[in-house]
Amino acid sequence: MATYDYRAGKKRIEEILDNKLEVIKKDELPKDDAFTFSNGYYSWVTGIFVDIRESSKLFSDENKEKVSKIIRSFTSELIEILRDSDKLREIGIRGDCVYAIYTTPYQDDIYELADKTFYINTYMKMLNQLLINRSLPQIKVGVGMSSAQELVVKAGRKDVGINSKVWIGNAVTQASNLSSIGNKNNNTPLVYSECSYINFIEKLIKNNPKEDPHSWFTKYQDKNYGVYYAANIIDTAFDNWISKGMKD
Repeated sequence: MATYDYRAGKKRIEEILDNKLEVIKKDELPKDDAFTFSNGYYSWVTGIFVDIRESSKLFSDENKEKVSKIIRSFTSELIEILRDSDKLREIGIRGDCVYAIYTTPYQDDIYELADKTFYINTYMKMLNQLLINRSLPQIKVGVGMSSAQELVVKAGRKDVGINSKVWIGNAVTQASNLSSIGNKNNNTPLVYSECSYINFIEKLIKNNPKEDPHSWFTKYQDKNYGVYYAANIIDTAFDNWISKGMKD
């Protein structure tokens, strides 16, 4: 049986603890090859998390083929929607949640991601209609989005190829937390941090001059989640296509 070399481990830990970290402030977060184990980037990032409601009930269904079809359908197209951006820096699946993290140095970048959440919300209508057509159970999701400046570092085990970025700040954690309350306790599916909302609302108003986008959101203040905005916005053209039977 292999044993852990704790003496060598002590040396590695001391090297990490005593090493000076170079923190680089940069509006746009670079891609993976710019990260080393001795640097970190402090940049504006935005996270989007899409979390299935009552997933334990779904996963416990004895018909595992049915469950696998639902989960694969859910993850496949969410990844397709989320991955389509040159600002993408990480995307993945955590259990019953699909997530993506982006570099967002400009307000237009944050608006682009808000628009993705509208597509996701509409996509769930399409998916559920297709599930109904096949007598499969529908699913609900909560979508959380948050923006903030974060310190991003490379972590893992040096020289063995096992490493990943760690996001130190509010954006990623808050996006995950907000996704957990979407479509729950009377909240609508889409939930945004105050910082995300402030940065995309002006362009949303500009792009919808005949509407009142402020009225699409409900503001909440919570001791656990801070100030957040909940909404149930859909993409009109996409929704109309669903309503017409998705024939073409």
